[in-house]
Parts: sequence; C-alpha cells; structure tokens
Amino acid sequence: MAYPDADFRTALPLLRRAVDGVRHQAAVPLRDFTAYAAGESAAALAAHYVETFDFTNRHSLHLSWWTDGDTRRRGRSLLRFKDAYRAHGLEHAGEDLPDFLPAVLEFAAATGSDALLREHRPALELLRLALTERATPYARVLDSVCATLPGASPADRAAAHALARGGPPREEVGLEAAAYGHLGLLPVLTGDQR
Repeated sequence: MAYPDADFRTALPLLRRAVDGVRHQAAVPLRDFTAYAAGESAAALAAHYVETFDFTNRHSLHLSWWTDGDTRRRGRSLLRFKDAYRAHGLEHAGEDLPDFLPAVLEFAAATGSDALLREHRPALELLRLALTERATPYARVLDSVCATLPGASPADRAAAHALARGGPPREEVGLEAAAYGHLGLLPVLTGDQR
C-alpha cells in the first residue's frame, strides 16, 4: 500500500512468488494486485497511486483520519499507535504518521498482532468500499487485509455506517467571524459589553 517506488519494483517478483505460495483465500486478491502491478510500467503505477491516494481524503491511508478527522483528538490517537509499537519493542521511524496503513501492516506482520487493524476495522472497510467504488486494483489489497481479520461484528458494521453517514469528525477552531471583522473583537479586548 506504500508508494510504488524502485524498491517496490525490485521486490515485486519476490512478492509474487511469496503470494503464489499461500493457499489462504486472502491471497487471491493479493495475487490479482501483484499481477496488475507487474503488468504496469513504473510510471503508470506511480501515477495511479498518486491519483488514487494523494488527491482526496476519501481514500486516506491514515487510519485515525477516518475516526478523528483533522481534530485535536487525532493527536491522542496517533500517540496510541506509537504506544502500541513501543509495547512490542518497536519505534515508529517512518516519514509518515504512525497510523499510515502500510506502517500498521508492517507492524502486524512483524509482531503477529492484528489488534490495531481490528480496532480500526470500520475505517478499513470504508477505505475498501471507497477503493472498490473507484475500481482501483488497490481495492484488492484491502480485500486481502479485511479477509485476514475476524468477521465484522455488529458494532463494526454500525461504526462503519456511522462514519459513512457523517464522515470523519470536524471541528472549527477559533473565534467566529464578526460582521465587522476585527472590530467585532473590541468588546473582548476592552471589556466594554454595551
């Protein structure tokens, strides 16, 4: 799910062989994706990635964005990701935030813990649905990820529906604009409450 750079292209044949050796049903969508990636030029694959993930939050790979949006609360969520990494003796050192899906997937693979993925299952499902709706091969990767997690509980489905209806939380920070711009602040500054 990370940007398909030169390292990805170099590792793709190894990845394809590894996925071909897996007999779990979750490997089928990954085989589809790796076949797609192998058939695309490096430029086309990179352009598709940027077009899919970099121009809209609707395909955000940052899991806490789905639950916290761009609110102050998101900082606590990001700290929880870092704490989870530290609890397993790992430190997040990537350029991206610790809730970046590729980092969370690497964490799950390295530790065998899918707790962060299960906790953010509604976000994963919404991302999967958004990518499926866009008809991008990246949806197949999310199909595989979701297939490895325990079935969605009623609470997960309810949370996904709630997120889908309202989107991630938003907050307006600051003072409301007054009719006369900065003059509306005079009572605050002078204490004059006429």
